[in-house]
Amino acid sequence: MYHLLKGFHEYLTRKEEFSVIIIGLDGAGKTTLLEKIKTLYNETPGLDPSKIGPTVGQNTGKISLPSSIINFFDLGGQRGIRSIWHRYYDDCHAVAYVIDAQDRERLSEGWEVFDTVLSSPQTLNIPLLLLANKQDSPSSLSVSEIRQDYEDWDQRRRESARRRFGEDEDAEMERKRERIASLDVLGASGLDGAGVREAVDWLFLRVQNSRRYVS
Repeated sequence: MYHLLKGFHEYLTRKEEFSVIIIGLDGAGKTTLLEKIKTLYNETPGLDPSKIGPTVGQNTGKISLPSSIINFFDLGGQRGIRSIWHRYYDDCHAVAYVIDAQDRERLSEGWEVFDTVLSSPQTLNIPLLLLANKQDSPSSLSVSEIRQDYEDWDQRRRESARRRFGEDEDAEMERKRERIASLDVLGASGLDGAGVREAVDWLFLRVQNSRRYVS
């Protein structure tokens, strides 16, 4: 009887688990963000930023919220590793794309990669958050500037495609534009933690509505 009651209690109190992947270019600060999340939500703090090196493969982290557990997968952003990101799309409940708001020289490269994520059919029906990281730096672009920079980049890309190929926008492109228009962009700092809880709250609320449940 004890084991039956224990099993029933565990069933009633079991938390739903969700998976979030954190992606972006190498050097965007993805791992620093994940370690800050672990520090803010877990009893055992994450790594100090001074001890964080480039991600080769993936880093993982788990946080427990009142009703849910969120598993984070921080994927390496080097060019060779980006090709395997798509393997994680089918099993995740949300995607956080991290852009280095301070590194203006690599913004175009960051948008090219972000565009492939946005265009993937696998990410069409899952929450996608754009995080403008390194807001602690005075030289970083603000959230509104980051959004504007991406929209300007996308406009130039579409105009270039029309000039080269003379193609009109199809239904898929229109859906993509609608998604861009509704895209949420949040500012954060993996160093001082500003905006990190807001980002986790955003992800938590949206994975609750996800149709992909982890067994």
